[in-house]
Amino acid sequence: MQAVSGVFTTRAEAEQALESLDRAGIPAERVTLLSPGTLDRIEEEVKSVSVDETEQPGMGKALGGLVGGGIGVTGGSLLVALVPGVGPISAVGLLGAAILGAAGATAGAAVGGRGENAVTEGLPEDEIFVYEDALRKGRSVVIALAEDEPQAEPLRELLSHRGAESVDAAREQWWIGLRSAEEGHYSGGGNFKDDEKFFRLGFEAAMHARTRCLEFDQVSAEMDAALEDVQQRYPGQDVEQPFTHGYQRGREHYQQLCDQGKRAA
Repeated sequence: MQAVSGVFTTRAEAEQALESLDRAGIPAERVTLLSPGTLDRIEEEVKSVSVDETEQPGMGKALGGLVGGGIGVTGGSLLVALVPGVGPISAVGLLGAAILGAAGATAGAAVGGRGENAVTEGLPEDEIFVYEDALRKGRSVVIALAEDEPQAEPLRELLSHRGAESVDAAREQWWIGLRSAEEGHYSGGGNFKDDEKFFRLGFEAAMHARTRCLEFDQVSAEMDAALEDVQQRYPGQDVEQPFTHGYQRGREHYQQLCDQGKRAA
């Protein structure tokens, strides 16, 4: 599986893109729409979800308490969760459940559909931090899993036609927003402009959804593996010092986002 993602300025544009993916024949379990919102707005969204015969009457009215308690609700149609460092997020479908679960959100009762195993093959864990940055800025994200590159390319064109910014462009905007502060903070013993490529690679490696919430002794092997991969890609270049410094700064950055979210809650 290969993830194809688009970042939209408005929720309405993202919903139109989701409808286009449906018309293109992409299975519902392979697409999701992620949207930010206040708890009040998400509660209204949840109340609008119809329940099926397996659910208790009045389930929709009970969901506001779950959201307010940070527990979250999940099902075949809708997931609502508080994501560390981001805030309240709603997601459509099983792929949304998998992505927000990887981002550290909790999940609970089924809403609007029977619970099923979420899609995990092709899950873009290395891009989740880019989605989160877009969501913090009030934007919406549409993600689809394609079978292979021949299927992925027309999906990219479809999202672009609907007004999406690519995830690569969103990633660049994310780094532009951080770059000046990181340059001012840099104490790696070298020139930031010379070291930036490898510093940034380390920073991004630390933001990987699989490892960013763990203690350093739990992720040191992951960092060493990522460093070895970069060294192999850039033989003969001074990689280790800026990469490891960037990795540590990435971990500190994510922790700051989580701390800010806790204070705002």
